Amino acid sequence: MSASAVFILDMKGKPLICRNYKGDVNMAEIDHFMPLLMQKEEEGALTPLLTHGRVHFLWIKHSNLYLVATTLKNANASLVYSFLYKAVEVFSEYFKELEEESIRDNFVIVYELLDELMDFGFPQTTDSKILQEYITQQGNKLETGKSRVPPTVTNAVSWRSEGIKYKKNEVFIDVIESVNLLVSPGKLRVGVGVNANGSVLLSEIVGTIKLKVFLSGMPELRLGLNDRVLFELTGRNKNKSVELEDVKFHQCVRLSRFDNDRTISFIPPDGDFELMSYRLNTQVKPLIWIESVIEKFSHSRVEIMVKAKGQFKKQSVANSVEIAIPVPSDADSPRFKTSVGSAKYLPEKNVVIWNIKSFPGGKEYLMRAHFGLPSVEKEEVEGRPPISVKFEIPYFTVSGIQVRYMKIIEKSGYQALPWVRYITQSGDYQLRTS
Repeated sequence: MSASAVFILDMKGKPLICRNYKGDVNMAEIDHFMPLLMQKEEEGALTPLLTHGRVHFLWIKHSNLYLVATTLKNANASLVYSFLYKAVEVFSEYFKELEEESIRDNFVIVYELLDELMDFGFPQTTDSKILQEYITQQGNKLETGKSRVPPTVTNAVSWRSEGIKYKKNEVFIDVIESVNLLVSPGKLRVGVGVNANGSVLLSEIVGTIKLKVFLSGMPELRLGLNDRVLFELTGRNKNKSVELEDVKFHQCVRLSRFDNDRTISFIPPDGDFELMSYRLNTQVKPLIWIESVIEKFSHSRVEIMVKAKGQFKKQSVANSVEIAIPVPSDADSPRFKTSVGSAKYLPEKNVVIWNIKSFPGGKEYLMRAHFGLPSVEKEEVEGRPPISVKFEIPYFTVSGIQVRYMKIIEKSGYQALPWVRYITQSGDYQLRTS
């Protein structure tokens, strides 16, 4: 059993549009949703699933809208939530911005999409590219072609249309890794250096492989990675391989083939899509190491000194580095001195943002900030927030993952060129201060 009905509500809980799929839940039950949500919020017990009698409300919030699915017992909750998020993605593809106004302006197309997205409470066609083949939009109007089921829906390959042609056949592969990191205090003392207690508490790499496909016909692609399990199966040297965890694939990948011999074989959708994601729980050396010291003087001023060091290979460069340093909430009269880049004070967030446009590996930079403090110092009730860092390093991966080959097989035998790009960027990258 899955969703009985789907509602889109405004911020006050008033239904803007709804679709009853099964008829087993009274549509008036939605009137209980907002009072129940407000009650749970006041109690501090708000959950993504609310219940009134035998009816369950599975809901998500997006912009100034609530998307709510109602259902009775034994529903597949993960399926319903996946559907709601996918519906948001599809509506956003059609309207650019999904909000109350765009729903009101396009209610006809929303009804059409709800009809195609789900049937009798079960998700059906949820690929926006396929939906756009037979539900097209001009401004706020809906155009529909002849009453027919597009071949992509009945095809075994429902994510790709037939008859696609390109003058130049190319595939662009982006391997993007985000580094999540939490580091304990590494304190900088004048004339002393780093406190030996500074250490990595948590580190994780979350990776995605995204493709941009411009290929004619119905090509079959085979992607080879330096996957440790594959190297073990084939007797290769494991030293330059990586062990991928929590691997998730796009629906186009033949999972049985991957389970048998670790081959990533697929017929790709046209254009942009995410082929796979993965995670590595591994000890990561901080790519940008931060040392800091904050000194207060007689309740009249505070001085902050921060040193940033690039701990990645010298031939690589981190771009658009942004270091956010927390400061006391009662600080004022900021003055800055930086060895590179620029610093600015954001009083509404109680942080100093140090921007460095280009940060080569192996380099060290220093930033000093001076703030005035009121004569009566405000007591610090909570601990100091961590320093956070944002960055992007092109042509570099932390895990060492590599695209070993990309084979493109198509019955017409055309030649196609694959392009590979590697990018490492910051995820949740924080360094605690002492």
